[in-house]
Amino acid sequence: MFDPMREFFLSFGDLGLVLWTLVKILAITLPVVVGVAFYTLAERKVIGWMHVRHGPQFIGGFMGIGVIQAFADVFKMLFKELVVPSNASGFLYRLAPLLALAPALAAWAVIPFDDGVVLADVNAGLLVLLALTSMGVYGIIIGGWASNSKYAVLGALRSAAQVISYEIAMGFALVGVLVAAGTMNLSEIVLAQAGNLGIGEWFFIPLFPLFIIYFISGVAETNRAPFDVAEGESEIVAGFHVEYSGSAFAIFFLAEYANMMLVAFLTAVLFMGGWLSPFPPSWGFLGEPGWWWLGLKFLFFAFTFLWFRATFPRYRYDQIMRLGWKVFIPITIAWIFVTAIMAYNEWFTLGA
Repeated sequence: MFDPMREFFLSFGDLGLVLWTLVKILAITLPVVVGVAFYTLAERKVIGWMHVRHGPQFIGGFMGIGVIQAFADVFKMLFKELVVPSNASGFLYRLAPLLALAPALAAWAVIPFDDGVVLADVNAGLLVLLALTSMGVYGIIIGGWASNSKYAVLGALRSAAQVISYEIAMGFALVGVLVAAGTMNLSEIVLAQAGNLGIGEWFFIPLFPLFIIYFISGVAETNRAPFDVAEGESEIVAGFHVEYSGSAFAIFFLAEYANMMLVAFLTAVLFMGGWLSPFPPSWGFLGEPGWWWLGLKFLFFAFTFLWFRATFPRYRYDQIMRLGWKVFIPITIAWIFVTAIMAYNEWFTLGA
């Protein structure tokens, strides 16, 4: 359905190609930004229900949901004054939120939303994701250092150590997916999970340990509870962005939630079949692939982020480091060899 629009823009030559690319970028970026707003609303409502209390309900209180509360919070932060500490490094202080946000949005360029619906269908999609997602920590480190606050520096150091630790486990989990699919292109990884048995031929069955480790590492990578020691309010007063306010804080906030949504999408694409149906094709309509399956899987994993925050207490810093280095990394290294043996014996084609 995008072909007529694409042909229209390309009819204008090079300028049309640029305009068509900008349209696709906006078609991805704007839903992500709006999705972050509603994600924050969903978080407050879901945690309120789990704690047996009311979430937002008065600001835009349609059916008691408070649908405009998230946008009210956005406008409040945008119109608040950006207070720069007197001893802060002004240029780096303002640059840090942008360094955190840019990779969080750029990584969406290689995410396939359906068969052929992707902004940049690059062959090295996995490498692009690893490169972009690992760059966000620079914004956190620079923001903590440039604030010239001991609490901000401690939060930045914690965050850097945590991200580096769990980035390794996530990378090894992706190596397992690469071995199973034989490609680094995300669209081809999804298509490699297709078969006649529905969920029975997806990667997450033989790669179940890597699936669990990848998602938990994604939670730690985004500094979310129970791995939120970088923002531990009871310990270091909100961590690396303690000195930020107004629009700068809003940008940090947007980057964090955009990364949460990205991890949810990637988990669905890499391990849960993406837009493929969990039912066999013989089941008729239920067996048909489509973008709605990817949407349902994304909603489930996005919900688990909220579930974790409402359920688990915060881990100690030494427990988080021990889990990453002494548990996750050894398991992923061992399971890569198991995956290689399975791929050699044609497990993933179910033909042996």
